[in-house]
Amino acid sequence: MLYQEELITRVRAACEADPGLDAALMYGSFAAGEADAHSDIEFWLFFTPERRTEIDPTAWCSAIAPTSYVLLNEFGSHVAFFPGLVRGEFHFTTADEIPTVATWPARGATTDRMLLVDRSGALAPALDSLPLRYVPDLDNPGIIAEYCDPLANWLVLTHHLTARGEHLRAWDALGHAHRHLLWMARLAENSTTHWLTPSRAAERELSPTTTAELRTATAPATPQALTTALRAATALGERLWTTIAAHHGQHPPTALFAELKAALDSTGS
Repeated sequence: MLYQEELITRVRAACEADPGLDAALMYGSFAAGEADAHSDIEFWLFFTPERRTEIDPTAWCSAIAPTSYVLLNEFGSHVAFFPGLVRGEFHFTTADEIPTVATWPARGATTDRMLLVDRSGALAPALDSLPLRYVPDLDNPGIIAEYCDPLANWLVLTHHLTARGEHLRAWDALGHAHRHLLWMARLAENSTTHWLTPSRAAERELSPTTTAELRTATAPATPQALTTALRAATALGERLWTTIAAHHGQHPPTALFAELKAALDSTGS
């Protein structure tokens, strides 16, 4: 048994033992049956308003198992670090928020694997109303504007920042381009299983050619490495964009790609 599974058992027991907790769910890799020794454990906890005011998230997490640190992340969830550097994400909220579950893009797992507690019976219907996985509408031409167009912006910005000598900022901009390249790769190869986190399982779900090109498009923050990676990202982006655009009877911005490639060639790096 993985240590995370022991922690999940303890979280379930703590939820079942607390009458002030109306509902709780587990999400992520363990709920989806995709977990391994490096996976997080992830939960939403819906308390009564009165009980929530009594809860100290750090103390609650530390009662599950010893923690080396607990923090509140930028998404509003508490992250606890358990022995072995196991990460636990806990959303501490109230039962009033259960209806918002129905606005999520997808469940990511079956309802029966997600539910830990549902005393009022409101959580299960909210989960059941969601699709198992989010799948983009591949036939919607607007998908180009949403996922391809931003790539052009980040590639050109990376070029200018590199030329200016802001190499760390260029490195950051190239990272934004990478995420769109991953989405574009999934669109071009019709591989949308992990759409909401496009890097997840990319090595298994994308073609070897594309994964090799994606690796080539990464770089440390040095002028020559950034230029080399940007050339690779531009070539890959144009290839993927061409495939996606053809599906919609459109064309990629070939003039823009040609100008960017010429500018990169003129650097001599």
